[in-house]
Amino acid sequence: MGRFSTKTQSTALVPATPERVWAALADPHQLAHMTPLLQEVRKQGADHWVWEMNEIAVVGRSFSFTFTERMTFEEHRRIEFTHDPSAGVGKEIAGVEGWYDLTPRDGGTWLEASMEISVDLPFPGLARPAITTAMKGVVAMMGQRFGHHLLEHLESEAD
Repeated sequence: MGRFSTKTQSTALVPATPERVWAALADPHQLAHMTPLLQEVRKQGADHWVWEMNEIAVVGRSFSFTFTERMTFEEHRRIEFTHDPSAGVGKEIAGVEGWYDLTPRDGGTWLEASMEISVDLPFPGLARPAITTAMKGVVAMMGQRFGHHLLEHLESEAD
């Protein structure tokens, strides 16, 4: 079993107010709807969300992941999430550390996002280059589609 991880950061000027962007990001159902490969996000208690991923192919094998995140909110400004497996049910082999930061700007909201995704997989360390490359590709695709879905959602809400 090896621990594999990748990081991603992105920024964008989103043509909507911080309140509207916040409403989309702070809603677990909407977040799951906008994020590719994320099957469900549900609240657990006052400050945890449980994230369930669809099955993902990694180097010829398929895996699905469920992980528990401690959520910290600064309304209309920042959302932080920290993997908290002690609050989960069962052994969690994946988790995410990250944040969204929203800043009002002319023309909308400057949105910054940072995430580090880590997962324990039954592969030796020698497989690290192939698995890391695969993870980066999946995360890049998810980020691009998430951005597209966020903009679609905000446009539909404006109508």
